[in-house]
Amino acid sequence: MSTAAIIPAAGLGLRLGGEAPKALREVGGESLLVHAVRGLSAATAAGLSCFVIAVPAGTEDVVAKQLDRYVGDAELRIVAGGAERTDSVRAALDLVPVDGIDCVLVHDAARSFVPVAVIERVVAAVRAGSPAVVPVIPVTDTIKRIGPGGEVVETPNRSALVAVQTPQGFDPELLRRAHSQDGAGATDDAMLCERLGVTVQTVEGSEDAFKVTRPRDLLLAEWILAERRGQ
Repeated sequence: MSTAAIIPAAGLGLRLGGEAPKALREVGGESLLVHAVRGLSAATAAGLSCFVIAVPAGTEDVVAKQLDRYVGDAELRIVAGGAERTDSVRAALDLVPVDGIDCVLVHDAARSFVPVAVIERVVAAVRAGSPAVVPVIPVTDTIKRIGPGGEVVETPNRSALVAVQTPQGFDPELLRRAHSQDGAGATDDAMLCERLGVTVQTVEGSEDAFKVTRPRDLLLAEWILAERRGQ
């Protein structure tokens, strides 16, 4: 059995700025999407056999040429993404092979530097019987829940709070069932599984799996890349 990876990369990334879609912004001379695909490919224990990338309409050929050299022996499929993240994942999921796949990863292109160990932990947990798995890190800030007027309503105990990352791993049948329902308000795929009453398992994530969202995040990405290259 093998793993398929879905990367929803159709977002424009307005908070990041620039003319190119966020996934095509460069760090160290290569796009965030290239770094993400290369990182997933390095997780040999995951057994990746298929990549499905959802991209902005009109960029399919450009992205295919950019990524082809990084997927190794895995199959590469490109599809135009939708208006929302869930639309892009659903479109990509339609292209994931039905046979021979025992785990589907959904990974944000903006989390380009997730360590191999995190990827392999997620896949191992799915193959061990958890139908939905997410990598997490502890919350270090004090979190406040506020009301409609900005007033503090509650201060949750942060020892029970975590920040969720990607790649998130799923049993293929569960992920298809999750995406057959209305995805309104869902900020990740695990949330869709929660709506079905499925228990989502957590595994240890990494600070390196941060999400590039704002211009200053590119500086951190450059630093991580330089560190890994030994510069």
